[in-house]
Amino acid sequence: AEAEVRDVAAKLRRYLIPSDVIHLDTGWFETDWQSDYAFSTTRFSNPRAMIADLGHLGFHISLWQYTYFTRKNKVWNELVAGSYGVRDEAGRIAPEDATLDFSNPDAVRWYQGKLKGLLDLGVGVIKADFGEGAPLTGVYASGRTGWFEHNLYPVRYNKAAWEITKSAAGDGIIWGRSAWAGSQRYPLHWGGDAENTNSAMAATLRGGLSFGLSGFTFWSHDVGGFVNRAPRELYRRWLPFGALTSHTRTHGAPPREPWEYDSAFVRGFRRAVEMKYRLMPYIYAQAKASSENGYPMLRTLFFEYPDDRTSWLIEDEYLFGSDLLVAPLFEEAAHRNVYLPPGTWIDYQIGRTYTGAAWHDIPAGPIPIVVLVRNHAVIPHVALAQHTAAIDWSDVELRVFSTDSGLATGSFALPNGELHTLELRPTPTGYALLRDPLGGKVKWRITRAPPGS
Repeated sequence: AEAEVRDVAAKLRRYLIPSDVIHLDTGWFETDWQSDYAFSTTRFSNPRAMIADLGHLGFHISLWQYTYFTRKNKVWNELVAGSYGVRDEAGRIAPEDATLDFSNPDAVRWYQGKLKGLLDLGVGVIKADFGEGAPLTGVYASGRTGWFEHNLYPVRYNKAAWEITKSAAGDGIIWGRSAWAGSQRYPLHWGGDAENTNSAMAATLRGGLSFGLSGFTFWSHDVGGFVNRAPRELYRRWLPFGALTSHTRTHGAPPREPWEYDSAFVRGFRRAVEMKYRLMPYIYAQAKASSENGYPMLRTLFFEYPDDRTSWLIEDEYLFGSDLLVAPLFEEAAHRNVYLPPGTWIDYQIGRTYTGAAWHDIPAGPIPIVVLVRNHAVIPHVALAQHTAAIDWSDVELRVFSTDSGLATGSFALPNGELHTLELRPTPTGYALLRDPLGGKVKWRITRAPPGS
């Protein structure tokens, strides 16, 4: 309900937990799960005003919906009158589980009109849930059966939601669950309803790496698992893994808000999310480079090190962009065995250096995850902000991770700007930019890691 949404927004700001999106799942309609594309009048007194007020706090609103309908749904008569549903072999629209037919251009226009009404209220993104349940025996407006249309269904679904969001809200983005070849054009997607277990956390990473190898740049997952309330210890370890994913989503069986656990958990939660927001220039530059080249943001080790045989065997670590190696903690422990590809690697949190092409037992830092930086990498940081619109992009710290006096390189892009390569050369007192690609638009502060190097 509106009061709960406003309360969550206020507490996120009160507890100084950087955040940008509040998601309303299956209960924003008058009847839960009845996707009629209208806010409940009993739960939300003025959705437009609520969305505007949250926007002033730096929040975007995400809304759940899906494309399956029963006779009880308020839009049922529209669906039948327009012949927008998939039909059975007898030519009937299934009365208890009608599926919107995205092969029908009129159905697409009807659906996009419903979403536009919400986007015009100020909604930022639509969660395009399900989509994998296209009836195999159904007959579609295309004249084909589900044996042809089944795999195309999520592509058409993703496309319809993405295009109207791009047109009405300015940003092309969805939260999609299902996908097929071609869906990478309509980001982004998440891993679905994971269990709340260590093994599910590990399986989630394997799924994300496979998804990236299938041509998808962006990906997310339900931090802590979805099915039940996230166990505290699992949630604590899963969160930094989620933070070091292109898009971070703490979603699942409630309650999920960090203050519903304890004060120590809130502090740890805040620390992990702050890491992501300080790293936003690195994440943005890597996202831009990845999307321009068709690369995944989360990469298997062999993606960057194809000639290293051991890298082909690793499925519980990943590269976040080109320069950060991430090894989540998949069990209750303060350290783990990590394989490092060839080269020298520097611990992001602790500063210790390691030689690559070898296994190491590496302790996690204050944030419960192992993160290492490629030697001679420049990782841009910004001052902490409570939401991305408040980030000061004119003042950037260039943190040089180097164990010697070698040339250091990195990438940087201002929001909606071009991607630039940063080259820094060693000086008697540290490092200096060879050339300022922004011509004075940004104040560069250059620091060195690890300390004392």
